[in-house]
Amino acid sequence: MPIRAMVFDLFDTLVDLNFDASDTTEVAGRQVHSFVVRLHEALRERAEVDFQTFMEAVAEVDRSEGRPRYKEGREFPTLERFERVVRLLGLEDPELPEILTRVHMSGIFECVIVLPHHREVLDRLGRGAKLGICSNFSHTGTALRVIEEAGLRSYLDAVVISDDLGLRKPRPEIFLATLDALGVAAEEALHVGDDLRDDVGGAAPLGIRTVWITRRVRDPEAKLRDWDGPSPDWTVADLAELEELVGG
Repeated sequence: MPIRAMVFDLFDTLVDLNFDASDTTEVAGRQVHSFVVRLHEALRERAEVDFQTFMEAVAEVDRSEGRPRYKEGREFPTLERFERVVRLLGLEDPELPEILTRVHMSGIFECVIVLPHHREVLDRLGRGAKLGICSNFSHTGTALRVIEEAGLRSYLDAVVISDDLGLRKPRPEIFLATLDALGVAAEEALHVGDDLRDDVGGAAPLGIRTVWITRRVRDPEAKLRDWDGPSPDWTVADLAELEELVGG
């Protein structure tokens, strides 16, 4: 059946997310990324909380609430995460979770790397198929900012972010929501992503053809050997390879 729609993961598929190891510093005996330091600095402007206590609160919230949700395929929005952290620290500051969210998302945004040739690839692919994004991300506003500033929005017919839906890949609901937004059946769609579990493992059981993109995958052969789920229909190293694949 002809491909009428192509759906893409966002991070490490359409854009790269590079947490540069050189942009770290030692605080309280541990190496942390600079935007974690900025998070604590933002907190300290409003409350006397030391770095270790802050990090322990973040770790506890992630352990007790984040992990169970992710295990069930439910999203844990960034704002809600910091609301829980602030509450655990015993602070009564209704503005603080939004401040921490803004600082954290600013740090994430700084780590985004745009691949300029992707705009040209999407332009050509979009002449023969509808294009959409289906992404796991805990803050929709930042995801949309990334898409806009990467110059990708004008090529997309639908954008579905897990923060909006409340459910994450590989749950079928987020794929079905994307298909519905594009107005196509599963057999008419192709999903492209870098994660075997979330992208290939989520899309394939629905009858969506899958492409595993390995540009940011360390040792793809080892990853594939260790993966016991459905095999990707195709594997590519660069998005530009999709043009020949679809054309063929």
